Amino acid sequence: MSEADIYGAPEYSEENAPLLRKVIGKRLLESKLTIPHFYLTVDTDMKNMIELRNDLNSSGTIKISYNDIIIKAVALVMLNHPECNVSYIDDRIRYYKNINVCLAVAVEGGLLTPAVRNCEEKTLFNISEESGVLVEKARNKKLRPRESMGGTFTLSNLGMFGIEECIAIINPPQSMILATGAIREVPVVEDGAVGIGQRMKMTLSCDHRAVDGSTGALFLSELKSILENPKEHVL
Repeated sequence: MSEADIYGAPEYSEENAPLLRKVIGKRLLESKLTIPHFYLTVDTDMKNMIELRNDLNSSGTIKISYNDIIIKAVALVMLNHPECNVSYIDDRIRYYKNINVCLAVAVEGGLLTPAVRNCEEKTLFNISEESGVLVEKARNKKLRPRESMGGTFTLSNLGMFGIEECIAIINPPQSMILATGAIREVPVVEDGAVGIGQRMKMTLSCDHRAVDGSTGALFLSELKSILENPKEHVL
C-alpha cells in the first residue's frame, strides 16, 4: 500500500492544456532556460503623470491610459538609445530600425501581446487609438496572428489588479520587458516635510547577452525622468 493510499491523495480532474497555454509555456520556458535575465527596479513619482492624464481625458474624445503614456515614453528613450532596441540572435546583435511595443493583454486561456508598431513615428494620441483597437481585438478573440508579430519591447502592467511590484519574463527574441505595478499612496519627504505621494514601481528585465547593466540602468533612469515630467516630453 502506497503512502498516497494511506493518507489519501487529493482529488483532482484534468483537461488538455489549451493551445495558447502550450505556446506560452513553451516560449517562456525557452526564455528562462536560454536568456540570462537581470532585473532593475525604480519607484516613480506619478503625480504629474496622473495630472496630465486627467487633463487630457477631461478635454479630449480619445481616452488616454497610463499604458499609452508609458509606451510613448519607451519610444522616446529607445530613440535616444538604439542599443536598447535589439535582439541577440545566433551570436549577433540585431539593431531594429522600428520601435514596436507589445502590450501584454490577459485573455481567456492565456496571454496575448499585440504590437503597437512604429511608435517612434506616432503621437501619444495615435498610440492610444491603436492600442485601444488592439486590446479590444485581443479580448474579443479577433486579433490576427501578424498583429502580435515583430515586437521589439514588451510592457506588462498588473497595476489594475492591485499588484505593487512584479518581475516579467522576457518575450523572445526581444531583449527587454517592463513590468509596472499599481499606483500607491505612500508617505514621502519633500523639502523636509512629510506628505502623501503617489508612486509606481517599474521593473525592467533585460537579456544580459545583448544589454549590460549600465545600459539597462540608463534606460530605466531616463524612462523614470520622462514619466515624472511627461508634459515636457510626450505631447
